[in-house]
Amino acid sequence: MNDEPLRLRAVKRFKDLDNDIVVDLNDIVGLAAQICGTPVALVTLLDSDMQWFKASTGTHISCTPREVAFCNHTIAQNKVLVVPDLLNDERFNTNPLVVNEPLTRFYAGAPLITKDGHALGSLCVIDFKPNDLNHQQAKSLKTLAKQVVNLMELNSSLRSLEQQHQHSQSQKASISESEMKLKAIFDSSKDTHILVGRNLEVMAFNKSASVFIKSVYNKKLANGDNIIAYTEPTMIHSFSKYFAVALTGRSIKREWELQTNTPNACWKETSFIPVKDNNGEVIGVAINSTDITTRKRHEEQISIQNEALNRIAIIQSHELRRPVASLLGILDLMRMENIDFGYFNMIEHTVNELDEKIRGIVKDSEDTIQGHHLAIVA
Repeated sequence: MNDEPLRLRAVKRFKDLDNDIVVDLNDIVGLAAQICGTPVALVTLLDSDMQWFKASTGTHISCTPREVAFCNHTIAQNKVLVVPDLLNDERFNTNPLVVNEPLTRFYAGAPLITKDGHALGSLCVIDFKPNDLNHQQAKSLKTLAKQVVNLMELNSSLRSLEQQHQHSQSQKASISESEMKLKAIFDSSKDTHILVGRNLEVMAFNKSASVFIKSVYNKKLANGDNIIAYTEPTMIHSFSKYFAVALTGRSIKREWELQTNTPNACWKETSFIPVKDNNGEVIGVAINSTDITTRKRHEEQISIQNEALNRIAIIQSHELRRPVASLLGILDLMRMENIDFGYFNMIEHTVNELDEKIRGIVKDSEDTIQGHHLAIVA
């Protein structure tokens, strides 16, 4: 058969049946045997090598080799195959099941055809003496064969649904576990994270965000709140501008001081990051803030130190060098007046050496200030 691989694939779907379905199939084969007046009735499936009896009455055999199966001929047609005397039919008169035990003489089988047209096997009746079926018996056998297929397909559908349900439950459990882990990481972060929708509504937030809003604004953060309610009036314009930039799909980062000149004053470095759906559409903005108060305080201290060093440098540059410059001026006047005495050269050398040392101290101070400035920028 050209569609044999597809037929075998269909047979594989129905080889393992649930016990409840097998009970129903046994009821059907019992009814088939009663209607047709035969001692044996079977539901068979034909795979590549074997004929499997999925339900039976009148025999305890569970399978036979496929090459001796009468159903090979049944699945090749759509109607009921009736063979009154197998010994008088050249298709079967050399079959071991006919010429040897159990000496089968009569066979009638209706093919089990699935909704997509694959013949799985048969619902058949067997006798050990010649027999025949009337029109009503053949019609009943065909009707019962359809019911067998319906039951097996129902079993397959229920099993598929159960597998899908188990897979779905497994996915839900996996997603739930992932969400729990993500939430644990989300809530354990010291940074504040707030997801805000396009209409400025709070969609999600972590524990740090809730604690921060409570401590700074004495308000309880909740989903659905307008984020502007937790924004200082003086910052609303800037906040709205940065939020609008993020809605265009571009991230932006800013630093600002909250609660200026109050005991709760703090500095935040805030990122406005666009959040997109599966289609790439921006559905909101993730507002992530890091407390940089310590860094800012450190920068202020460095700035104060730099101012002090600048003052020292000015003193060193002007106050200390002024008397030295005066001495150098006096020496120049003495040289112009040709005033000479034994210690002139020694005094001049000493004054020049002192001037050079002061210049070196001033340069070191300037280098220190520049190093502090680079530390702030970094």
